[in-house]
Amino acid sequence: MLKIELLESFIAVAECGNMSKAAEKVCRTPSALSLQIKKLEESVGQPLLLRDNRGVVLTESGKTLLNYAYKMIQLNTQALDELKDCQNREVIRLGVPTDYITYYLDNGLLEFVREFTCIELVIDTDVSGNLYKRLHQGEFDLIVATHWQPPVQGELLFERRFQWVAAKHGSAHKRETIPMALYPENCPIRAQVFANHQLSMRPINVLLSTPSPQALCMAVENDLAIAPIAEFRINDRMQILDPIAHDLPSLPVFNESLYLNPDSQTEACEQLITLLKANLKVLN
Repeated sequence: MLKIELLESFIAVAECGNMSKAAEKVCRTPSALSLQIKKLEESVGQPLLLRDNRGVVLTESGKTLLNYAYKMIQLNTQALDELKDCQNREVIRLGVPTDYITYYLDNGLLEFVREFTCIELVIDTDVSGNLYKRLHQGEFDLIVATHWQPPVQGELLFERRFQWVAAKHGSAHKRETIPMALYPENCPIRAQVFANHQLSMRPINVLLSTPSPQALCMAVENDLAIAPIAEFRINDRMQILDPIAHDLPSLPVFNESLYLNPDSQTEACEQLITLLKANLKVLN
């Protein structure tokens, strides 16, 4: 094994070309420096220096080792600097709605990971109702959650509008009992569907519960069910249903908001919030 302190002494001798000058540079006596060079030569099994009255010169093996010595010292310095910078490594626990994780990764989260390499970003996904509950249980430092009411303790990011959709030219929406694909329990969108469903309306049959918007869209496109779909996900294989004309529960405008744990008001969390807001402002 090549010790760093021996390599540092070897570099000093190579650069000074004189044992006495090199000894002064590394703050050692000439005899102590000579002993270090001898240990290094024993480690590599080859002579590294040629000594004469004019000073020292490198052997061919010495020239080869010198190139590696510079690289090894540089890597050692870089490793120590990085460890020093990250000795108080911070962790941010972020909760994001399952159906929008890709959206937020593309619009701020990956940039944050790339920029702040000494901060560990731990992301968990869940439906908004569960995220909000878990935030107050101390599981998160920050969450993004959806609600149909203006945020009281959060910061509004933007509004999302949902529409009832069915398969284009489909028949699922015409059935006496409406087949539905919905987000899971504790999702505010699902909660509002049942909250606004009147006894006078057609009964609901939930065929699919999933946090995946892709699964909801596929159920609609294949005419298995109707579903409340965010406007930006509606495509030409779907048709929008008027809730009054088709006897469906009304869908309010939903608010996408940031909620911060009061015990997590760190500079790193503020930087993450600023980055998210800057990226989302561009798109909304």
